[in-house]
Amino acid sequence: MNQKFLHKGYTSMERLIPSDEVEKLKILYDDLLNDKKRTAGLRSDLSGNKDSKDPAIERIIQIMRPSLVESKLLDSIAYARATSWVKDVLGEDMELDFDMMINKAPFTNTETPWHQDAAYWINLPDKRSVTCWIALDKVNEDNGCMWFIPKSSNEEIFPHLLPDNGGALYCKVAIDEAEPIPLEAGGCTFHDGFTFHFSKGNITPSQRRALILNFRPAKMIKLERENGMDHTGQRKIRQ
Repeated sequence: MNQKFLHKGYTSMERLIPSDEVEKLKILYDDLLNDKKRTAGLRSDLSGNKDSKDPAIERIIQIMRPSLVESKLLDSIAYARATSWVKDVLGEDMELDFDMMINKAPFTNTETPWHQDAAYWINLPDKRSVTCWIALDKVNEDNGCMWFIPKSSNEEIFPHLLPDNGGALYCKVAIDEAEPIPLEAGGCTFHDGFTFHFSKGNITPSQRRALILNFRPAKMIKLERENGMDHTGQRKIRQ
């Protein structure tokens, strides 16, 4: 698994956390989804949705750094286990940079476009990074599991575009080698910041809840903060 991550830029784990831990996280997760007051300033719709006939519908709810407003998240073994895996693969200096929630609401059928996470980040001298994408629901192609393309370079960022409606960054890329990663609830994927990824829209009657943890070297987190990068601001192309 570690070699696949290092070679292709992504891998998966069938079970990161047990079912009882998934249920605990769902309670915290749903409380934040339903509380727009507590999540104000950290919450947005990755779809943009400004042209929709019903702009009140949040199609792809993104809540940045949810543990800032719900510290109980940090007590979850999900954070500890993901951290342990990352340190084992990329070094003991790797630490949690930020967490994030992304929920695809039922029947919204809105894709998250192909992109590289590094397109959102400032240029750092140490490029090591890992994103752990944890499924809190069973995920497949119908509700928005992750897709990945094997990376071609550790440090190559392709040109990205920012849509006028304020949605997610996107990039045009060949998808011949794209691979979907279905997961049971409690499973996860790991990918680095230069790996292209994407997910289809949710066409099912259930939520598709994902908890996402991002890691990088402690010195790089300090450098980010000194340069005003705290992962709570508006989406824009950083590179």
